[in-house]
Amino acid sequence: MLPELKENVLQGDAAAAARNLSALELHTADARKATADPLWRLASALPLVGINFQAATEVAISADDVARLAAAPLVGALQSLDWKALTPVGGGVKVEPLAEASPAIASAANAVHQSTERLNSIDSSRLLPQISEPLEDAREQLTSLQTGLQSASDFTAVAPAMLGAEQPRHYLLLIENNAESRATGGIPGALAVLSVDKGRLTLGPQSSASELGTFTPPVDMDPEQQNIYSARLGKFMQDANLTPDFPSAAGIAQAMWERKFGQRVDGVISIDPVALGYVLDATGPVRLTDPQIVATAGEALPVELTGTNVVQTLLSDVYGKIEEPELQDVYFAGVAKEIFAALSAGRSNGESLIEGLARGTVERRILLWSSSADEQRVIERYPVGGSISGAAVAPAEFGVYFNDGTGAKMDYYVRRTVQLVKECPRDGYEQTTVRITSTNTAPTDAATSLPAYVTGNGFFGVPTGSVQTNIMAYGPVQAQVETAKLDGQKTEFAPYFHSSRPVGVLAVRLAPGETKTVNFTFSKIVQHTEPNVVVTPTVQDVKDVTLPTETAACG
Repeated sequence: MLPELKENVLQGDAAAAARNLSALELHTADARKATADPLWRLASALPLVGINFQAATEVAISADDVARLAAAPLVGALQSLDWKALTPVGGGVKVEPLAEASPAIASAANAVHQSTERLNSIDSSRLLPQISEPLEDAREQLTSLQTGLQSASDFTAVAPAMLGAEQPRHYLLLIENNAESRATGGIPGALAVLSVDKGRLTLGPQSSASELGTFTPPVDMDPEQQNIYSARLGKFMQDANLTPDFPSAAGIAQAMWERKFGQRVDGVISIDPVALGYVLDATGPVRLTDPQIVATAGEALPVELTGTNVVQTLLSDVYGKIEEPELQDVYFAGVAKEIFAALSAGRSNGESLIEGLARGTVERRILLWSSSADEQRVIERYPVGGSISGAAVAPAEFGVYFNDGTGAKMDYYVRRTVQLVKECPRDGYEQTTVRITSTNTAPTDAATSLPAYVTGNGFFGVPTGSVQTNIMAYGPVQAQVETAKLDGQKTEFAPYFHSSRPVGVLAVRLAPGETKTVNFTFSKIVQHTEPNVVVTPTVQDVKDVTLPTETAACG
C-alpha cells in the first residue's frame, strides 16, 4: 500500500493519497495493536524463534509510525501544495505554500529517518525467510522514501528565502557556452543579474565576460586549484570555471562581479543553452522584440527561438552569421532575456517546466551556489551544487572534465564517450580505468569553411580547424592515478590532487575527422562500491556520452 501512496504523492493526486492513507492507517494500527497482545509478547521472549517475533514487532511499529507521523502530514501538505505552486504564475512563484508546507515535510522526513534507522539495526541473518524477506522489502521502501523526503524537506527549508520571501535576492546568472568547453560546461560568456522578490523573477543588468576584462591583481582563489588550473582562474571571468568545483568557480565569479560593478550578489546560477532548450519546451517559442537585437539577427538568425533551434542557434549559427563578438553577446543576452521574461509571465506548462529543470539539474547543466553558509550547506548535498567533494559525491565517484585549449568555439564539433572499466584487483585494492574517446567531426575543410572566430585561426598555436582539449580525470579520495595511455601508448601526464582526489591532466589535439582515445588507470582504490562517473555537460546528450561500465576478465 505504501508504494501506491508514494505514487499518489509523486503524481500530486491528493484525493487518491487521502484514500490510500486511510486504508494504510487502519492496517498499520491493527498490526501494531496485534504486537501488543500478551501471547505475542510471550512468543517474543522464546529462545530461537523469539527474534522473529521481535523483528515483526519492529516492522509493525515502524509501519504505523510512518503512516501516522510521515504519511499523514505529507498528505496534508499535498492537499495545499502541488507542483503548480512551484512554477511561475502571474508574474512569480508562490512562495507561501512552500513555507507553509516545510514543517510538515520536515516532520515526515524525520519520522521516516527514525523508522529506517530502527529497521536497519535489526540483524536479519538469523531470521526466518518469512520474516527476513518482508523486512528487506520494508528497508528498501523506507530508504527510497527517506531519500525523496529529505530532498523535499531540504528544498522547502531553503527555497522560500532564496526566492525572496523575506527580502529581495539577486543572483549572478552565468550562461555557459558549451561550444567552448569549461569544466562545469562552457565558457560563461553572457552574464546577467536575476532578481527575485517574493517569487517574482526579473532579469536586470546584463554584461559579458569580455566586458569585465582582466582582473589585476587576480581575485582570491584556492592555491591547490590555482596549481592545477593556473592563475587564470582569478584573472578572467571566461576562466573562472576551469575548475570543475562549482562552489569555487561561483565564489570567484561573485568576487569579479562585485569588483567590476560594486554589486555583491547573493548567489550564482549557471545554465547552458541545452537546458535553456528544456525551458523553451515548457514555455513555447519566444520572440526577440528589441530593435537592436532584431537588427543584429538580420535575416541570418531566427528571431523566434524554440527548444528545437536554440542550441544550434546559440552554439553554432550565431558565430557563423555574426562576425563581431560584441554583437554575438548582444544576441545571446537578448535570447536569455526573452526566455526569463516568458518564465516570469507564467507562460509555461508547469509539469513540463519542472521536468525540464529537473533534467537540467541531473545533467549538471543547471548549477547553484548561495553566499549564505546555511543555504550552501543544504545545496552542496545535491548535484545542483556542483561540488567535487562532500556529501553529493559518491564513494567511488570518478570525474571527467574538459577545458578548451583552442581558444575558439570548436567544441561544438567534438563528440565524446566516457567509460569506466573495472580492472582486476591488485594487492587487495580495486583498479579502474577511465576511457575517454574524442572525435573532431568538423568538416575536412574547416580551416577555410568555418569562420575564424569559430576555429581560432591558429591564434593559440592550434592548427586552424583542429581542436585541442585539456582532459582532467578525477579519481576517488585516497586513490592514485597510475598511468595514462593515448591510443594504447603510454604517455606522460600531469598528476595533481584536488580535495584529496587524484587528478590526471592530458592535452589532446584532433584534426578534422580524427579520433583519439585516452585511458587513465587509477589504483589503490579503497572504496568497495560500484563506481560511477560524472562528466562535463557538452552539446551531446549526457546519456550518449557516459557508456555502461565494463568489467575486465580476470584469470
